[in-house]
Parts: sequence; structure tokens; C-alpha cells
Amino acid sequence: MARKATIERKTKETAITLALNLDSSDPSSIDTGIPFINHMLDLMAAHGFMQIQLKGRGDTEIDDHHTVEDLGICLGSALKQTLGQKEGIRRYGEATVPMDETLVRVVLDISNRPFLAYRVKFKKITTGRFDLGLIKEFFRALAFNAGITLHIDLLSGEEPHHISEAVFKAFGKALDQATRLESRLNGKPPSTKGLL
Repeated sequence: MARKATIERKTKETAITLALNLDSSDPSSIDTGIPFINHMLDLMAAHGFMQIQLKGRGDTEIDDHHTVEDLGICLGSALKQTLGQKEGIRRYGEATVPMDETLVRVVLDISNRPFLAYRVKFKKITTGRFDLGLIKEFFRALAFNAGITLHIDLLSGEEPHHISEAVFKAFGKALDQATRLESRLNGKPPSTKGLL
């Protein structure tokens, strides 16, 4: 059974439709109205072996904040829906990803205990016209809506685009690891409490 979810979110600021398939490596189709985020989400999906079908628009004439945050809300909500009671998943994931001079580590726990520790500092505040501070807002919204404890660490790096790519790729790889099914669990949640 494929783990799929479709989320629609419409506010006065954004309109987003997102379909997530955790068990498909088919190409994604991502159109958010923000080219930089399209690129980052496409990388995340490809390296996380998931398929994302996404159409979103927001009040980007003001800035990209509402759109980026709501994308995180939608993706987090879709993850929570696809995983249900989290039966049989490995729960923990970790990935360390290089990109030229950059090295990023992402560690996560699908624990229903939302938390974000984001230790990424950029030397510039933008890449192109994109505000790099919004990456943290995206992952905060995602973690809190998915119920994930998420640590993102920049170990080394200078070029903002390289850092951003490594963050999204590492998150995709860590999420893929954490959501894989573990046959030794016999369909039970990965917790000594019996529930996550």
C-alpha cells in the first residue's frame, strides 16, 4: 500500500495544493511561484525518493514569507497524514551531505515531539532575490506540523546556494531513512511505549 496524502490550504495570503507519495521515485512537479524554492523542493524529493505534485501561489508581491511558511505547513501535514500511526517505520534518520566546500548534517526523529534546532548561518542574507532566513521558517512549519524533532547543522560552508542545496538534500535523505519500513517491527510503532 502506497503512503500518499493530498493537502489543500487556502488563506487570504496563499493557495496551495500538494500531493505527496512517500513510495514513488517518479519525477515531481513543483510550481510555487518562487523559482528558488521550486529547485530546493525538487532536490529534496529526488534525494528523498518521494514524489511531490505541488501547485502554490501566494502574496509574493509583498514578500515570499507567507508562501514559504505555508508550504512547510502543507508538507508537514502531508507527512503526518501519510505516516498515520507510524507503524513499522524506522523513526530515526540522519544524513550528512557535502556540496563542494559545504557540509550539512540533518538528524531527525519522527516522534510526535515537534522541535527545530537550526544551526545554519549564512554570510549573505539572500541568494538571488530569495531571503535565506525563510529556509528556517519552512523547516519550522514542517517540523511542527509533521511532529518531527529536527536538527539541521551547517558543519562548514560559505556559498549560500551550496548550503541551501545541502540542507534540502540532507533533509530528504534523512526523511527517507526514517520513513523506511522495518520488517523486524512487525507493523508496530517504533517505541517502547507502543505509541508515538
